[in-house]
Amino acid sequence: MSIRKIASITRLSVATVSLALQNNRKISPLTRERVLRVAHEIGYKPNAKVAELMSQIRQSARPGEGACIGVISLYETPRPWEKSLHLTRMYEGMLHRADTLGYRLEPFWLSAPGMSPKRLRSVLDARGINGLLCFGSPDITAQFPAELDHFAIVTQGLSIKTPLHRVINHAYNDTMHALNRAYALGYRRPGLLLGRYEDERGGMANACAYLGWCERNLGASDVMPILRMKRIDQKSLHAWLKRYAPDVIVIAHVYEVLDEFYGMLKELGRNVPGDLGVVALSQVLEGTVFSGLQENQRLMGEWAVEQLISRIINADFGIPRHPRLELVESEWIEGKSLRCRQ
Repeated sequence: MSIRKIASITRLSVATVSLALQNNRKISPLTRERVLRVAHEIGYKPNAKVAELMSQIRQSARPGEGACIGVISLYETPRPWEKSLHLTRMYEGMLHRADTLGYRLEPFWLSAPGMSPKRLRSVLDARGINGLLCFGSPDITAQFPAELDHFAIVTQGLSIKTPLHRVINHAYNDTMHALNRAYALGYRRPGLLLGRYEDERGGMANACAYLGWCERNLGASDVMPILRMKRIDQKSLHAWLKRYAPDVIVIAHVYEVLDEFYGMLKELGRNVPGDLGVVALSQVLEGTVFSGLQENQRLMGEWAVEQLISRIINADFGIPRHPRLELVESEWIEGKSLRCRQ
């Protein structure tokens, strides 16, 4: 059964039927429901080859006003990626993949003078932009503006409570990977030093993985308490090391504190990796002494673009009933903070 058959039955144009089948918001809900009902009744199924061809045609078009993705900032700055190496790399991944697929990126700032969600919606509609990338929010409890809920949206990280399609770092697997690496080298008393920021924004994935791994591999009686710190406090660190005597520390923290942490270990007389190993899980490890897992921000940016374009092509607009979560594993960086103890 073809689109022309549906058009004949509904007495609508072929173009209208085609847009209705794509859930295009230019078509009224009543008309769309009418078309979908008739399509179901006559057993209509889209031609997968035609859909694939149309997707390729859209992707081959050079960037223009009709091939633009909005990048929305909920931060206090219009371009948060310019003040964070972590977000810079992610934005570079977005730019690269968008350009490859024939799209360009245009930043928008919700806190710009005179801007509001309602105003931004009008601007986006006027420019024909129907897809938005978001870097998340500094407030993990924030909600995505309801006025923008009819666009295709993909965000990164676990901030923003609104159910959205998102790409995040696979913190759980990273922690398991770090512990398995340390165990293979002969370490048997791993401790977890966890940043409170990482714990909150990672959905407690590091803590869950650590506790589960230790109970399975070492037994429940040998699981030492997790040391949680907003910043590295030398007194608390010293007391924890003295009481629980870990032979390796897995530290999951923002990269700005890693040098500070290493300096404190030296002040406490701890030789790394001589008598204490360290595995770091952070956004950036390159240029440090640490072995560990560095987030793959460029891949996260590329996957966010791919997921968003897929939503646009499939007319998947609005707040999703079943959000898709894509997990990106980090890259191992070989440093000088581990040694073989076997």
